[in-house]
Amino acid sequence: MSIESVKNQFRDHGLVLDIIEFNQSTATVDLAAQAVGVEPGQIAKTMSFRLKDRDILVVLKGTTRIDNKKYKQCFQTKAKMLSLEEVELITGHPVGGVCPFGLTKPLDIYLDESLKSYRHVYPAAGSKNSAVKISIEQLEQVTSGQWISIGKDETL
Repeated sequence: MSIESVKNQFRDHGLVLDIIEFNQSTATVDLAAQAVGVEPGQIAKTMSFRLKDRDILVVLKGTTRIDNKKYKQCFQTKAKMLSLEEVELITGHPVGGVCPFGLTKPLDIYLDESLKSYRHVYPAAGSKNSAVKISIEQLEQVTSGQWISIGKDETL
C-alpha cells in the first residue's frame, strides 16, 4: 500500500520516477547507501516531528543531524520527534521507509539546505527496502517543501 501511494503521488504530479525495491533492508542511511551504491550523504532521510500545533516532516542529507539550536530558532520550540508508533499512523509509512511522498494525510514538509549538495538524492519510497532517485528540483516540486537550514553535518 505504501509504495503504491508514492507511485500515485508521482503520477499525479506528472513525474516518471522509478522506485527501486531491494531484497535487503534500506531502513538506515548506511544500508540504503550500500544498496543504492552511493555515499551516505546522498540518501535523503525523512524525520518526523511534533510542533505545538501540528506534525511535520524534515528531509535532510543522510549525514546531516538536526542542530537543536537552529531547529528552535526556526520553529520556536524544542525538537520533539514522533514515537515509532505515531510515525506509521501519521505518515502511512513504516519507520525505515518514511518519505515525504504518498502520505496518509497532508503534512508540512521542510527540506534542509544540506540536500543541495547533490543534484539527485535517494529518499525511501514508502517501505523498508525501497528508494527513488529524484532531483532536488523534483523533490521540491512534488513535496511543495519549504527550504530551511536546521542541520549540521555529522562529518564535521
